[in-house]
Amino acid sequence: MVIARRNFLLRLAGGAFAVAANRSPAARRTRLILLGTAGGPTPKRLRSAPAQVILVGEAAYVVDCGDGVARQLVLAGVGPRQLRAIFITHQHSDHNADYGNLALLAWASGLGTTVDAYGPPPLTKMTRLFAEMNRYDIDTRIRDEGRPPFVRLISPHEITAGGTVMRDGDVKVTAALVDHPPVRPAFAYRFDTADRSIVISGDTAPSESLVALARGADVLVHEVMYLPRLERLIADDPHAARLREHLVASHTPSSEVGRIAAAAGVKTLVLSHFVPGDDPTITDAMWTEGVRAHFKGEVVVGKDLMSL
Repeated sequence: MVIARRNFLLRLAGGAFAVAANRSPAARRTRLILLGTAGGPTPKRLRSAPAQVILVGEAAYVVDCGDGVARQLVLAGVGPRQLRAIFITHQHSDHNADYGNLALLAWASGLGTTVDAYGPPPLTKMTRLFAEMNRYDIDTRIRDEGRPPFVRLISPHEITAGGTVMRDGDVKVTAALVDHPPVRPAFAYRFDTADRSIVISGDTAPSESLVALARGADVLVHEVMYLPRLERLIADDPHAARLREHLVASHTPSSEVGRIAAAAGVKTLVLSHFVPGDDPTITDAMWTEGVRAHFKGEVVVGKDLMSL
Protein backbone atom coordinates (compact mmCIF):
# COMPACT_ATOMS: atom_id res chain seq x y z
CA MET A 1 0.00 0.00 0.00
CA VAL A 2 2.81 2.42 0.98
CA ILE A 3 4.85 1.55 -2.12
CA ALA A 4 1.87 1.98 -4.41
CA ARG A 5 1.10 5.37 -2.88
CA ARG A 6 4.76 6.49 -3.24
CA ASN A 7 4.84 5.40 -6.90
CA PHE A 8 1.60 7.27 -7.55
CA LEU A 9 3.05 10.48 -6.05
CA LEU A 10 6.19 10.14 -8.18
CA ARG A 11 4.03 9.87 -11.30
CA LEU A 12 2.13 12.97 -10.21
CA ALA A 13 5.33 14.94 -9.77
CA GLY A 14 6.40 14.21 -13.33
CA GLY A 15 3.06 14.83 -15.01
CA ALA A 16 1.73 18.04 -16.52
CA PHE A 17 -1.15 18.56 -18.89
CA ALA A 18 -2.48 21.48 -20.89
CA VAL A 19 -4.47 24.05 -18.94
CA ALA A 20 -7.97 24.89 -20.18
CA ALA A 21 -8.28 28.06 -22.24
CA ASN A 22 -9.12 31.32 -20.49
CA ARG A 23 -12.70 32.51 -20.70
CA SER A 24 -13.97 36.02 -20.08
CA PRO A 25 -15.75 36.30 -16.69
CA ALA A 26 -18.44 38.36 -18.41
CA ALA A 27 -19.23 35.40 -20.64
CA ARG A 28 -19.62 32.95 -17.77
CA ARG A 29 -23.05 31.55 -17.18
CA THR A 30 -21.83 28.95 -14.70
CA ARG A 31 -20.98 29.91 -11.10
CA LEU A 32 -19.60 27.94 -8.17
CA ILE A 33 -20.48 28.93 -4.61
CA LEU A 34 -18.80 27.28 -1.64
CA LEU A 35 -21.59 26.84 0.90
CA GLY A 36 -19.52 25.11 3.58
CA THR A 37 -15.78 24.48 3.68
CA ALA A 38 -15.06 22.62 6.93
CA GLY A 39 -14.13 18.95 7.07
CA GLY A 40 -15.46 16.50 9.61
CA PRO A 41 -18.81 15.80 11.31
CA THR A 42 -18.58 18.09 14.36
CA PRO A 43 -20.07 21.62 14.20
CA LYS A 44 -17.41 24.29 13.70
CA ARG A 45 -17.17 27.93 14.79
CA LEU A 46 -15.20 29.15 11.77
CA ARG A 47 -16.65 27.18 8.87
CA SER A 48 -19.90 25.49 7.87
CA ALA A 49 -20.27 21.82 6.99
CA PRO A 50 -19.28 20.56 3.52
CA ALA A 51 -21.49 21.69 0.64
CA GLN A 52 -21.27 23.61 -2.61
CA VAL A 53 -23.68 24.69 -5.31
CA ILE A 54 -23.04 24.99 -9.02
CA LEU A 55 -25.37 27.43 -10.74
CA VAL A 56 -25.99 27.06 -14.45
CA GLY A 57 -28.05 30.11 -15.19
CA GLU A 58 -30.69 29.98 -12.47
CA ALA A 59 -30.63 26.18 -12.04
CA ALA A 60 -28.93 25.04 -8.82
CA TYR A 61 -27.01 21.76 -8.55
CA VAL A 62 -25.96 21.07 -4.94
CA VAL A 63 -22.99 18.82 -4.19
CA ASP A 64 -23.06 17.39 -0.66
CA CYS A 65 -25.44 18.35 2.11
CA GLY A 66 -23.65 19.03 5.35
CA ASP A 67 -25.47 20.42 8.37
CA GLY A 68 -27.16 23.75 7.57
CA VAL A 69 -26.92 23.53 3.79
CA ALA A 70 -30.40 25.03 3.18
CA ARG A 71 -29.60 28.16 5.20
CA GLN A 72 -26.21 28.50 3.53
CA LEU A 73 -27.95 28.30 0.16
CA VAL A 74 -30.26 31.17 1.10
CA LEU A 75 -27.37 33.21 2.51
CA ALA A 76 -25.64 32.75 -0.84
CA GLY A 77 -28.64 34.33 -2.55
CA VAL A 78 -29.90 31.10 -4.10
CA GLY A 79 -33.61 30.41 -3.68
CA PRO A 80 -34.61 26.87 -2.66
CA ARG A 81 -36.97 26.75 -5.64
CA GLN A 82 -33.92 26.93 -7.93
CA LEU A 83 -32.86 23.43 -6.81
CA ARG A 84 -32.66 20.97 -9.72
CA ALA A 85 -30.41 18.16 -8.50
CA ILE A 86 -28.45 16.95 -5.47
CA PHE A 87 -25.20 14.98 -5.62
CA ILE A 88 -23.80 13.12 -2.60
CA THR A 89 -20.11 12.22 -2.85
CA HIS A 90 -20.18 9.56 -0.12
CA GLN A 91 -22.15 8.42 2.89
CA HIS A 92 -20.39 10.21 5.74
CA SER A 93 -22.57 12.37 8.00
CA ASP A 94 -20.73 15.62 7.27
CA HIS A 95 -21.73 15.15 3.63
CA ASN A 96 -25.26 13.76 3.93
CA ALA A 97 -26.67 14.99 7.27
CA ASP A 98 -29.04 17.52 5.66
CA TYR A 99 -29.77 15.68 2.43
CA GLY A 100 -33.41 15.07 3.31
CA ASN A 101 -33.78 18.42 5.06
CA LEU A 102 -32.64 20.32 1.96
CA ALA A 103 -35.36 18.66 -0.11
CA LEU A 104 -38.01 19.10 2.60
CA LEU A 105 -37.22 22.78 3.17
CA ALA A 106 -37.16 23.46 -0.58
CA TRP A 107 -40.58 21.79 -0.80
CA ALA A 108 -41.84 23.94 2.10
CA SER A 109 -40.51 26.98 0.21
CA GLY A 110 -42.71 26.21 -2.77
CA LEU A 111 -40.57 23.98 -4.95
CA GLY A 112 -42.92 21.95 -7.10
CA THR A 113 -40.62 20.37 -9.69
CA THR A 114 -38.89 17.02 -9.22
CA VAL A 115 -35.36 17.08 -7.87
CA ASP A 116 -33.07 14.25 -8.96
CA ALA A 117 -30.64 13.00 -6.32
CA TYR A 118 -27.50 11.02 -7.12
CA GLY A 119 -25.15 9.19 -4.78
CA PRO A 120 -23.97 5.86 -3.41
CA PRO A 121 -26.29 3.34 -1.73
CA PRO A 122 -28.31 3.42 0.43
CA LEU A 123 -29.58 6.69 -1.10
CA THR A 124 -32.95 5.22 -2.07
CA LYS A 125 -33.58 3.83 1.41
CA MET A 126 -32.46 7.09 3.01
CA THR A 127 -34.92 9.04 0.87
CA ARG A 128 -37.79 6.72 1.73
CA LEU A 129 -37.06 6.68 5.45
CA PHE A 130 -36.69 10.46 5.60
CA ALA A 131 -40.15 10.90 4.07
CA GLU A 132 -41.54 8.34 6.52
CA MET A 133 -39.91 10.03 9.51
CA ASN A 134 -41.41 13.39 8.52
CA ARG A 135 -44.79 12.04 7.41
CA TYR A 136 -46.77 13.91 10.07
CA ASP A 137 -45.36 17.30 9.04
CA ILE A 138 -45.63 16.49 5.34
CA ASP A 139 -49.23 15.30 5.55
CA THR A 140 -50.17 18.30 7.68
CA ARG A 141 -48.74 20.76 5.18
CA ILE A 142 -50.39 19.00 2.26
CA ARG A 143 -53.80 19.30 3.98
CA ASP A 144 -53.30 22.69 5.59
CA GLU A 145 -51.28 24.51 2.92
CA GLY A 146 -52.29 22.68 -0.24
CA ARG A 147 -48.78 21.52 -1.10
CA PRO A 148 -48.12 18.75 -3.65
CA PRO A 149 -47.06 15.27 -2.43
CA PHE A 150 -43.50 15.33 -1.11
CA VAL A 151 -42.68 11.79 -2.25
CA ARG A 152 -42.90 12.92 -5.87
CA LEU A 153 -40.49 15.78 -5.28
CA ILE A 154 -37.22 13.86 -4.93
CA SER A 155 -36.14 11.04 -7.22
CA PRO A 156 -33.08 9.11 -5.96
CA HIS A 157 -30.59 7.46 -8.33
CA GLU A 158 -27.99 5.19 -6.74
CA ILE A 159 -24.59 4.99 -8.41
CA THR A 160 -21.86 2.43 -7.75
CA ALA A 161 -19.38 3.07 -10.59
CA GLY A 162 -17.80 5.95 -12.44
CA GLY A 163 -19.11 7.36 -15.70
CA THR A 164 -21.76 9.78 -16.89
CA VAL A 165 -24.27 10.33 -14.09
CA MET A 166 -26.57 13.00 -15.51
CA ARG A 167 -26.97 15.03 -18.64
CA ASP A 168 -29.50 17.70 -19.45
CA GLY A 169 -29.59 20.64 -21.84
CA ASP A 170 -27.23 22.70 -19.66
CA VAL A 171 -24.78 20.36 -17.96
CA LYS A 172 -23.10 16.98 -18.15
CA VAL A 173 -22.08 15.39 -14.83
CA THR A 174 -19.45 12.66 -14.71
CA ALA A 175 -18.46 10.66 -11.64
CA ALA A 176 -15.19 8.94 -10.75
CA LEU A 177 -14.51 6.54 -7.91
CA VAL A 178 -12.02 7.94 -5.40
CA ASP A 179 -10.16 6.39 -2.49
CA HIS A 180 -11.69 7.24 0.89
CA PRO A 181 -11.38 4.16 3.10
CA PRO A 182 -13.32 2.65 4.69
CA VAL A 183 -16.25 4.35 2.91
CA ARG A 184 -16.87 2.73 -0.46
CA PRO A 185 -18.01 3.75 -2.94
CA ALA A 186 -16.96 7.39 -2.72
CA PHE A 187 -17.13 9.72 -5.72
CA ALA A 188 -15.76 12.90 -7.23
CA TYR A 189 -17.98 14.77 -9.71
CA ARG A 190 -17.17 16.81 -12.81
CA PHE A 191 -19.62 19.36 -14.19
CA ASP A 192 -19.16 20.37 -17.83
CA THR A 193 -21.26 23.26 -19.10
CA ALA A 194 -21.10 25.49 -22.17
CA ASP A 195 -18.63 27.87 -20.52
CA ARG A 196 -16.84 26.03 -17.68
CA SER A 197 -15.70 22.72 -16.25
CA ILE A 198 -15.76 22.30 -12.46
CA VAL A 199 -14.61 19.26 -10.48
CA ILE A 200 -15.51 18.51 -6.84
CA SER A 201 -13.12 16.00 -5.27
CA GLY A 202 -15.26 14.89 -2.36
CA ASP A 203 -13.24 13.21 0.39
CA THR A 204 -10.26 11.34 -0.99
CA ALA A 205 -6.71 10.22 -0.57
CA PRO A 206 -4.57 10.82 -3.69
CA SER A 207 -6.42 9.04 -6.52
CA GLU A 208 -5.37 8.56 -10.12
CA SER A 209 -9.04 8.42 -11.10
CA LEU A 210 -9.49 11.96 -9.79
CA VAL A 211 -6.51 13.21 -11.81
CA ALA A 212 -8.10 11.71 -14.93
CA LEU A 213 -11.50 13.20 -14.12
CA ALA A 214 -10.06 16.68 -13.49
CA ARG A 215 -7.73 16.78 -16.48
CA GLY A 216 -7.85 20.20 -18.11
CA ALA A 217 -10.69 21.46 -15.89
CA ASP A 218 -11.19 25.16 -15.29
CA VAL A 219 -11.70 24.64 -11.55
CA LEU A 220 -10.81 21.82 -9.17
CA VAL A 221 -12.27 22.02 -5.66
CA HIS A 222 -10.11 19.69 -3.59
CA GLU A 223 -10.12 18.70 0.06
CA VAL A 224 -6.99 19.57 2.02
CA MET A 225 -5.34 18.45 5.25
CA TYR A 226 -2.64 20.38 7.15
CA LEU A 227 -0.49 17.69 8.71
CA PRO A 228 1.45 19.87 11.21
CA ARG A 229 -1.79 20.54 13.12
CA LEU A 230 -3.09 16.98 13.09
CA GLU A 231 -1.91 16.13 16.59
CA ARG A 232 -3.59 19.22 18.01
CA LEU A 233 -6.82 18.30 16.21
CA ILE A 234 -7.03 14.83 17.74
CA ALA A 235 -5.51 15.65 21.15
CA ASP A 236 -8.81 15.55 23.04
CA ASP A 237 -10.33 12.64 21.14
CA PRO A 238 -10.60 9.41 23.19
CA HIS A 239 -9.97 7.45 19.99
CA ALA A 240 -7.05 9.59 18.83
CA ALA A 241 -4.86 6.78 17.48
CA ARG A 242 -7.60 5.34 15.30
CA LEU A 243 -8.76 8.78 14.17
CA ARG A 244 -5.23 9.72 13.13
CA GLU A 245 -4.91 6.47 11.18
CA HIS A 246 -8.16 7.22 9.35
CA LEU A 247 -7.25 10.82 8.53
CA VAL A 248 -3.84 9.92 7.13
CA ALA A 249 -5.19 7.01 5.08
CA SER A 250 -8.24 8.70 3.59
CA HIS A 251 -7.44 12.40 3.12
CA THR A 252 -4.91 14.46 1.15
CA PRO A 253 -2.12 16.61 2.65
CA SER A 254 -1.61 20.03 1.08
CA SER A 255 1.59 19.15 -0.80
CA GLU A 256 -0.12 16.18 -2.45
CA VAL A 257 -3.07 18.38 -3.42
CA GLY A 258 -0.58 20.54 -5.31
CA ARG A 259 0.83 17.54 -7.14
CA ILE A 260 -2.66 16.38 -8.12
CA ALA A 261 -3.64 19.80 -9.48
CA ALA A 262 -0.40 20.00 -11.46
CA ALA A 263 -0.82 16.51 -12.89
CA ALA A 264 -4.40 17.26 -13.93
CA GLY A 265 -3.41 20.57 -15.51
CA VAL A 266 -6.28 22.50 -13.95
CA LYS A 267 -6.48 26.27 -14.28
CA THR A 268 -7.65 27.09 -10.76
CA LEU A 269 -7.32 25.03 -7.58
CA VAL A 270 -9.79 25.80 -4.80
CA LEU A 271 -8.97 24.42 -1.36
CA SER A 272 -11.93 23.29 0.71
CA HIS A 273 -13.01 20.67 3.26
CA PHE A 274 -10.25 21.89 5.56
CA VAL A 275 -8.84 19.46 8.12
CA PRO A 276 -8.51 20.92 10.71
CA GLY A 277 -11.46 23.15 9.90
CA ASP A 278 -11.67 25.12 13.13
CA ASP A 279 -8.10 26.18 13.92
CA PRO A 280 -7.65 29.98 13.62
CA THR A 281 -3.86 29.69 13.92
CA ILE A 282 -3.60 28.15 10.44
CA THR A 283 -3.21 31.05 8.01
CA ASP A 284 -3.99 31.10 4.31
CA ALA A 285 -0.25 31.10 3.63
CA MET A 286 0.15 27.95 5.70
CA TRP A 287 -2.63 26.19 3.78
CA THR A 288 -1.06 27.09 0.43
CA GLU A 289 2.65 26.65 1.17
CA GLY A 290 2.74 22.94 0.38
CA VAL A 291 0.40 23.37 -2.57
CA ARG A 292 2.45 26.10 -4.27
CA ALA A 293 5.59 23.98 -4.09
CA HIS A 294 4.09 21.82 -6.84
CA PHE A 295 1.25 23.76 -8.52
CA LYS A 296 1.93 27.01 -10.37
CA GLY A 297 -1.64 27.89 -11.33
CA GLU A 298 -4.14 29.99 -9.40
CA VAL A 299 -4.77 28.81 -5.83
CA VAL A 300 -7.83 29.93 -3.86
CA VAL A 301 -8.22 29.30 -0.14
CA GLY A 302 -11.93 28.61 0.07
CA LYS A 303 -14.23 30.47 2.43
CA ASP A 304 -17.89 29.91 3.21
CA LEU A 305 -20.18 31.66 0.68
CA MET A 306 -17.30 32.45 -1.66
CA SER A 307 -18.48 32.74 -5.27
CA LEU A 308 -16.18 31.80 -8.14
